[in-house]
Amino acid sequence: MSTANPNTKTLSLAAEFPPTDAAEWRKLVDAALKGADFDKRLVTRTYDDLRVEPLYPRARDARPVAGRAPGAPWQVVQRVDHPDAVEANNQALTDLENGATALSLVFAGSIGGYGYGLSGSEQTIARALDNVWLDAVAIETDFSAQEKEAGLNLAKAVKARGIEPAKTQIRFAHDPLGLMARNGAAPRPWAETAKMLAGFAADLAAQGFKGPFAVADGRAVHAAGGSEAQELAFALGNAVTYLRMFADSGVPLDQARALIFFRLAADADEFMTIAKFRALRKLWARVEEASGLTAKPAFVSAETAWRMMTQRDPYVNMLRTTIAITAAGVGGADAITVLPFTAARGLPDAFARRVARNQQLILLEESNLYRVADPAAGAGGIETLTTQLAQTAWALFQEIEKAGGAADAIAQGVIQKKVAETRKARQANVARRKDPLTGASEFPNLGEAEVKVLAVPRVKIAPLPAALTFDALEAMRLAAPFEALRDKSDDLARKTGSRPKVFLATLGKLSEFSARAGFAKNFFEAGGIEAIAADGFKDRAEMLAAFRKSGTKLACLCSTDKVYEAEAVEAAKDLIAAGAIVHLAGRPGDLEAALKDAGVTTFIYVGCDVLSILEATYSSLAS
Repeated sequence: MSTANPNTKTLSLAAEFPPTDAAEWRKLVDAALKGADFDKRLVTRTYDDLRVEPLYPRARDARPVAGRAPGAPWQVVQRVDHPDAVEANNQALTDLENGATALSLVFAGSIGGYGYGLSGSEQTIARALDNVWLDAVAIETDFSAQEKEAGLNLAKAVKARGIEPAKTQIRFAHDPLGLMARNGAAPRPWAETAKMLAGFAADLAAQGFKGPFAVADGRAVHAAGGSEAQELAFALGNAVTYLRMFADSGVPLDQARALIFFRLAADADEFMTIAKFRALRKLWARVEEASGLTAKPAFVSAETAWRMMTQRDPYVNMLRTTIAITAAGVGGADAITVLPFTAARGLPDAFARRVARNQQLILLEESNLYRVADPAAGAGGIETLTTQLAQTAWALFQEIEKAGGAADAIAQGVIQKKVAETRKARQANVARRKDPLTGASEFPNLGEAEVKVLAVPRVKIAPLPAALTFDALEAMRLAAPFEALRDKSDDLARKTGSRPKVFLATLGKLSEFSARAGFAKNFFEAGGIEAIAADGFKDRAEMLAAFRKSGTKLACLCSTDKVYEAEAVEAAKDLIAAGAIVHLAGRPGDLEAALKDAGVTTFIYVGCDVLSILEATYSSLAS
């Protein structure tokens, strides 16, 4: 019997609106722009020069990208990187008891070590994994060139526990190519390294371990400032080289591909990260098809990005890593490792590790992000970015192949040169705050409280003898130059009891100067120079008296262009006569010559090189 109410009417919310299309939308946008250039105002370009439109239609013929099993959660991975094996074990057990489903054994000197990590001895590994159920917990590794026996020692530790190797889920992440590029050196010719790695894999397989035994890891490119396409091409080129290595050692191709997994960085550029993980799967499927294989989803692991982490206002890192986790999960990552929010300050404590763990658990269990397979499928923007990234990365991969494969390309610096160019462009955009860093280059807090990290010194890594040397992919953090200035400010505060200061010489009414005074305060405090501000002055004499009382010799004029026309030149002369170094907030326009003649040294405005101005300001204050 039907229970429908006959009086109920179907409500179509869009029925009263006329149909529209992209042309109609563009007509309305052009009217709103009032003659401004559409591309300059609304279209952006990525570091791979990919065009990002403000609006995309639905991609109606798109199909989901095959990746993580539909409805399966990704593995919640926690880092095991404390140099003391006993403490590392305590941390690991706490993580597993509170929601982690996998561990990442990080070894000193590895790509993801960031100053810490375990030694590779069998004793250390066994102690770090004491009471861990190795037949139930997935283990991922992050090996280093210094600890090349760590994989075999891990196998010994497993067998010593009486656990059948076939029942473990260990991803032996041998990655000599990634380590070569990160370190800028190779301990031996690639042919010898390949033979050694193939031997390790054969030994582990003979013991009953299922693998994978090699990882194509893009994190070295990402941490060095590279682009998404560069990271993908690097990982793909390395994966193909490992595939050839296994095939040359006698492993059938269908089995060889299962011996390789991927690892990428996930950062706070959400859409690009989603597209990057999807593009990787398409690229690898293309390699499989070219090899005569039916494509199967590879295992793809993610780690939140090192380069986006900040030491200052580190709580913002929780937001960055949450976005990164979301993007990697939506993009189909099989496992995700989160750098705790204090990682850039030192070795994270229990609270930071707990937050890193719980960020994933909330997104999995409360947001249910894992339940839909490839939720980005059909989204016009993501589909377009995925395709563009895959095409650009494939062209870069072909350059790697033309150079003779990944090992030769690394030795020739093919990828490193491209990464260096992107790094330079990225650093310039950070310096100009075109790529803002909340808490570091934007919205600094000079009074922020210290966060706790463990009092553990960084591990000293002994360099290995190098048979070959070439350009290295040196890891960096984007916020580091601003943090260096903040450190200088802190040092001065400790030594003298006072930070360097800038006096905000406001002109006119509060409504006239507040915007630029706020800009100037944000500008200078990003470099640790404390702003001395007031709600205004009744006249110039009061302003000059306040400047003399401030105890600083740096002043910044702040007001509107209209007020500047009437007062800025004379105000600058008066401040300079009072002993000030004078900056002005805003572009000088037609007043530039007069202001410079009056003695104004620097103009600060949106798009200027904030970092170089701050560095020069420190020099002028010290002189």
